[in-house]
Formats: sequence, structure tokens, C-alpha cells
Amino acid sequence: MTPSWTGWRPLSAAPRFTPAVLAEILDGGQAFRWHASAEADGTTWTGIWSSSHFRLCLDSSGQLLWSIPQSPANASEAAASENTLRRYLCGHDTPALVDALPWRSDAHLARCIEAFPGLTLLRQPFGETLLAFLCSATKQIVQIRQMLALLAGRHGEPLRGNAVRTLPSWTRLATIPESGLRACQLGFRARYISETARYLAARPGWLEETEALPYPEAKARLMALPGVGEKVADCVLLFGAGRLEAFPVDTWIIKAMTRHYGLHGWAPQQVAHFGRVHFGGAAGLAQQYLFAWERREAGRLPQVAPAAAARTARTNSARASM
Repeated sequence: MTPSWTGWRPLSAAPRFTPAVLAEILDGGQAFRWHASAEADGTTWTGIWSSSHFRLCLDSSGQLLWSIPQSPANASEAAASENTLRRYLCGHDTPALVDALPWRSDAHLARCIEAFPGLTLLRQPFGETLLAFLCSATKQIVQIRQMLALLAGRHGEPLRGNAVRTLPSWTRLATIPESGLRACQLGFRARYISETARYLAARPGWLEETEALPYPEAKARLMALPGVGEKVADCVLLFGAGRLEAFPVDTWIIKAMTRHYGLHGWAPQQVAHFGRVHFGGAAGLAQQYLFAWERREAGRLPQVAPAAAARTARTNSARASM
């Protein structure tokens, strides 16, 4: 059953976004369960993480508006839902992190920051982030999204009786035969996920312990899992554990570091080390700016409609009802 939704509410103390920057945050390789729909008054994003289900949009001023499925408990859930969304979307002090980056002496980084004002890093559930990036090997964003949708649809739990489903937990994944995972278009990744699920099932608390470790130790533990290499470990730690020193290196970052930093022929591990040294403690945020720039230059950014003035009225109405 398709859910009915609450009215739009402004996310208090949130930064302003452009439609293009919000699209890059939600659909730019950090998360894979957001879907855009074009409406008369702009683009609406619908997304799921853990047991949370939200719609987001922007009014014409860039104010972020949010909505959740209707339920009898909505009145008491509103504050908790807003806190959940704020932690997910605004869990980092992005202006302070940007200020700490070396953009004053790095002209290319400065261009990237100017091109994507307000670009930030999501703070996602650690276990879900591990599952998503185990699906990511040699796949594009749209394909990862399809794999996760199949996993959720066939093996996840329904949210409040709706057709929408969560991703399966690692405990649930441990009970699914590898053939069942392959049926979700996972290919060779099915073996990695199956083996990882069984490993985690035998070690309760392993994910929580790993998430709490300092970056080097957490990365080493992740890389002991089947199918987890340098890039996947760094993605999981950056997007799922908030380890900002992580600097994931994929083909887009190799292009960026070759073109703009002269790292011709450098191995990914060397590029990652350079990134952590050059960009400092917020290297992961710098990486996201570089990643977005390269995708834009290649014409690969998601296309979104501008927010229309009608949504300003929605914001004013929402504020009046609070």
C-alpha cells in the first residue's frame, strides 16, 4: 500500500541547498535508496535508511522541507523524526570542515567547493553502508540501487504495513542461501555478502565494535572481510562511521588526482595516502567535492527540476502549523 504523507515541515537550522547539490548528496554515490520524482513544483526525493522513511524537497529559497508517512503516532514522532533526519543529513559541521580544507592554496579544490555549495557527507547506518558498498564492485550507481531494491523487496521487513521495505539485516542475510542472493542480481558479490553475513552472525557486536574503533584499526578489521578492499573499507568508514580522514579512491578520483594534482601512474593506495596528507582531517569531504566535479565534467550528474515558488507557500504553511 502506498503511504499517505504528513504535510511538509522545514528542517530547522539546516543549510540552504540548490536542487543540484541536494541531488548530488542523495544520489551521488554516498547512498543508494533515494529516488527522485519530478512534480509540478520541483523535485521530490523519497528515501529509506534503517527503519526511517522520508520525503524531501526544497522551496524556492533552498529551504529543506521534509515529510514522513502518516501514522497515529505522528504528533509524538515529529521531533524524533526531525532529529533522525538532522543526524543523517547534517551530522557534520560542514562549514567548519570546509574552512579547514586547503582551498586557499589549492585552486582546483576551491573551484570544486564553489561549484557545489553546501555539499555534505551523509551519516548512514554502519551495517547498511557495508552492505551497499559490498554491492558496489564494478557497478554504477543505478545498478547498485537496483540490487539493493531487490534485496529489500525480497528479504527486507515491511515498514508500517507499507509496500516499502527495509534492507535485510546481516542476521537475516546469514539465513539466505547464496543462490537467493544471486537472484537479486548480485553476481559474484553474492558470495562475499553470504560469507560476510555468516562471519558477522558468529561474532555478535562485531559491527558496533568496529564502528567505534579509530580509523586505522577499523579499516584493518573491515579489510579482513570477504570482498572488502581499500576503497570499500574507506567508503564504509566515511559514509557509515563518519571517519573523515578516509579518502576512497575510485576511477573518478584517479582522474581528478591525475589531471589536477599530477599523480600520473600512482597506485590507488598511494593516491589515498596523498589525499589524506594533502587534504588533512577532512580529506573525505574534499574527496566528495572532487568526485562531484569529475562527474559533472563527464555529464553524469542527476538532472533535477528547480524548486518552484509554490513550495515557499508550503514552508510558510508548515511553519504556521508548528
